[in-house]
Amino acid sequence: MPWPLWTAPAGVVLGLALGLVGSIVVAVVAAIGGSTLAHPTPAVSILGDLLFDLGFVAAAIYLARVSSRPRLADFGFRPVSPALAVGAVALAGIGYYLITAIYASLFRLHGSDKLPSELGVTKSTAALIAAAVFVCVIAPVCEEFFFRGFIFGALRRWRIGFAGRSLGPWIAAVITGILFGLAHTGSASPQYLLPLGFLGFVLCLLRWRTASLYPAMALHSINNSLALGLNELHWGAPAILGLMAGSIAVISALTGPLGARSPRLV
Repeated sequence: MPWPLWTAPAGVVLGLALGLVGSIVVAVVAAIGGSTLAHPTPAVSILGDLLFDLGFVAAAIYLARVSSRPRLADFGFRPVSPALAVGAVALAGIGYYLITAIYASLFRLHGSDKLPSELGVTKSTAALIAAAVFVCVIAPVCEEFFFRGFIFGALRRWRIGFAGRSLGPWIAAVITGILFGLAHTGSASPQYLLPLGFLGFVLCLLRWRTASLYPAMALHSINNSLALGLNELHWGAPAILGLMAGSIAVISALTGPLGARSPRLV
């Protein structure tokens, strides 16, 4: 990766600062318009969360450009063969959900993600559509770009070896996973932070082994669609599968052109 190791912690600090500024601006404007900080409207919550995520994207782009001349492919926007992508996503997904199911049964997890309810998914059709777009499309794209495309890319530069093998990518995946879990502190119940951190780790491995960001975006979107449709909306399988397929289609349409000029990975 062209950007140096120091950009990873700098990206976290700068992204957090930019995200907070954006959220505060939205809250202040909303308060002037009559909304309250304790009970913001769905529109205010969605816009605040959107600007928060975009703050991290902006931080990643800025730091990468300051320290190097990055290409889109350096962030992981590389086309990958359908067979490799589907197989890798399936394997990573099965592994993640299997380990998570064991963890949930051992610790008897309860509760759910607070974010969908804060976005007003049950208040109106418009709020549901906006929340679904944010949770299943925008969040996976922004978070994968920052965590797997930028942070993991920077941390992989560590030259740490053991028994003749490089441990850099593994250590980078662990650290990125921890940061990913901590990033959901405000929206997820505490007992779910460890599974979310593990998901972040798995997504790093998916990004690493496929050399592309697209499979990680797909699995992230699938996970969010499943959580939203099953836990919050209590939808049946056909509706959830439709949400997954639609979300991945939109992500592909939005980000696919970014990797169009890179050679396909087979």
